[in-house]
Amino acid sequence: MSAFNRRRFLKGAGGLGLIGASGLATAMTSFQTAMAAETTGYKALVCVFFKGGLDNHDTILPVDQTSYDLYSDIRSPILNGYNNISGGSTRARDRILPLDAADEARFNGRKFGLPEELSEIHDLFTRGKAAVVGNVGPLIEPTTRQQYRDRSVRLPGRLFSHNDQQSTWMASAPEGAREGWGGRFADVMLQSGANSTPLFTAISAAGNEVFLVGRDARQYQAGSGGALTIRDLEQRNLLGSGRNNSDEIQGVLNEHFRSLGTERTNLFERDVVNATRRALDANETYNTARDGLSDFVTAFPDTRLGGQLRTVAETIAIRDALGARRQVFFVSIGGFDTHDSQPTRLPGRQREISGGVGAFYAAMEELGMENDVTLFTASDFGRTLQVNGDGSDHGWGSHHFVVGGSVNGGNIFGDLPQYALDHDQDSGRGRLIPSTSVEQYAASLGRWFGLNEDELAASLPGLSAFQTDLAFV
Repeated sequence: MSAFNRRRFLKGAGGLGLIGASGLATAMTSFQTAMAAETTGYKALVCVFFKGGLDNHDTILPVDQTSYDLYSDIRSPILNGYNNISGGSTRARDRILPLDAADEARFNGRKFGLPEELSEIHDLFTRGKAAVVGNVGPLIEPTTRQQYRDRSVRLPGRLFSHNDQQSTWMASAPEGAREGWGGRFADVMLQSGANSTPLFTAISAAGNEVFLVGRDARQYQAGSGGALTIRDLEQRNLLGSGRNNSDEIQGVLNEHFRSLGTERTNLFERDVVNATRRALDANETYNTARDGLSDFVTAFPDTRLGGQLRTVAETIAIRDALGARRQVFFVSIGGFDTHDSQPTRLPGRQREISGGVGAFYAAMEELGMENDVTLFTASDFGRTLQVNGDGSDHGWGSHHFVVGGSVNGGNIFGDLPQYALDHDQDSGRGRLIPSTSVEQYAASLGRWFGLNEDELAASLPGLSAFQTDLAFV
């Protein structure tokens, strides 16, 4: 068997139920030290992904009268829908929470705000703990409206497709990409010796995602109850009702999955057995550390996103027991493909985002880690300014939040194009052409995380096409 084929098998083994649930250690690769990444202290990046395409035009709202009038004229069907919901419209101009950005003078009198549903994020922005990064999206090279129309520049593949643009955000290529930039950042830290246990470097609380897969890094999955387990190890009644909850059965199953006492001559079999053992050992390490954790004073909301962010907070709290100085996390929330019924569907999702993010930041303050953890948002794409009845269609560029004690908060970075049609960043129907690339967005996060310029260039191959450092963190 060639080493190449065996390595390819190992890279694909994350798709197996056992290994995908527990994380696959780097069985075939020895880490090389002496990389230049800065690894002193502790730092973590937390990606919150909005699946379906969060409507940027219904998240960062216009507050100045001129912009609001333009907006309300174009979006009157959706705004009428908000007028009919219980409690009245949270999109009424006098109810929008003003951002009062420190740098708002550069927008020539235009002012912006957030809906009431994002009140916790608004509070963080006001306290200087959150920033807005405007009009971010996948690009291969800077693109103008005329270039887009003429197709005279290279464009990202399969624009406006959910799966492909999720993958492009996470991994710089459409669906089928094998490595994400979160995983590549983790690779750099592993090669620099940041973590004594590699398996706890890239951690998902939302299932298996390409964002956390690197050349060496493999994602470890954790849930609200601790490490994800092998399902059969939880089936304690396999030998009949008379032997339920038997420790003997547990021991037999554990021995089976570890293949203890068995020598394997086949390389594939040996790799799977070794990976299984490491996964079970890692689960035991994780759960033992978590069992000793005191409850947070901070109350996390009883929502799916709130539960995921609590899992991340708990994992950060046990970082020393896991031997981790650098970690990358992934959580997600869906339900943003609002082609219709947006006024009744979106506000609840926004409340879930704001409540979860607000609680997470409070938990980091409780741990004294608020300056060492940076949370950022991402999504498939934004949506069209022009409406589709009481909904909106797939867009391109979108606006995002960055939260943390090290964030240059209270500012708006990038651009917030005008709330109008047929302007220089409108590719059609108010679908924004990004003015900031995902690579630029990721690079600012990577610099804070400790990567140097050479490591950023290797982790983000498309970065060289863009020059601006946003420096939002």
